[in-house]
Amino acid sequence: MGNVKVFCDSTADIPQHLIEELDVTVIPVKVQVAGESYLDRVTITPAQFYQKMKSTPDLPMTSQPSPVEITEAYREAIEAGAKEILSIHISSKMSGTYQTALLAKSMIEEEYPDVRIEVIDSRAVTYALGVLVVMAARAAKQGRSLAELQELVQRLREEQILVALVDTLEYLQKGGRIGKASALVGSLLNIKPIISINDEGEIYAIDKARGKNKAQAKAFELLKEKGPSGPVSAAILHANEEEQADIWLEKVKASFDVKEVVVVDLGPAVGTHAGPGTIGCLLVPVEES
Repeated sequence: MGNVKVFCDSTADIPQHLIEELDVTVIPVKVQVAGESYLDRVTITPAQFYQKMKSTPDLPMTSQPSPVEITEAYREAIEAGAKEILSIHISSKMSGTYQTALLAKSMIEEEYPDVRIEVIDSRAVTYALGVLVVMAARAAKQGRSLAELQELVQRLREEQILVALVDTLEYLQKGGRIGKASALVGSLLNIKPIISINDEGEIYAIDKARGKNKAQAKAFELLKEKGPSGPVSAAILHANEEEQADIWLEKVKASFDVKEVVVVDLGPAVGTHAGPGTIGCLLVPVEES
């Protein structure tokens, strides 16, 4: 059993079996859709969310966890015996959650001076954040120190690559996650945008192609060109696109030296901005076993 307790927010899109296996505490984001408010993945599932998203003309909205909610989550872990906490969060360029976690850290450290908390801006979102949490939690269970976990997260953050296709940039643009000019280009002539996350933690259009098949082929070219050359841990991410996810899964297995792979449902907090039909692949280098 490790000594460091690992936290994240629900934009990490970590599959439930890994959350339970690794004893990660996930602080939910709030989502408003079809006139109702929900806790991401707690009171609404991804499938329910996309169904509601299709049935309402209004764009869903998200709100980050409050300082009180994060503080309460930290306090609960400390009362259960945690002495060190690593809290990894969505890119500060996409949300204020990181800053809120820093505020919660300062409040808790005043209350519990013997407890050490480190908060990391992942400069990522969805499973590009989630995989950092999973790898850190595994290392924590092996007894790695808080400093070693921070170093691991920072290294993996630099080495991973995420490439995704979105049906339209409309949702990203409306949610303020990408510029209007990029969104306009994507809406013309059946152009399918290919998005990624830059080193600063911002979503950007890395490329584009006409039609889904060409866009998928281009996405895999980018993964091969910019991704790790050796063995990888892979994830297929999708927003209500199970059939496409199966196709991508087989293609990833055939294209890379995959040591581990998970299929990830994009949750409501991320799906609000990416939109239905989004599909992508994340690659993270792993050491030879």
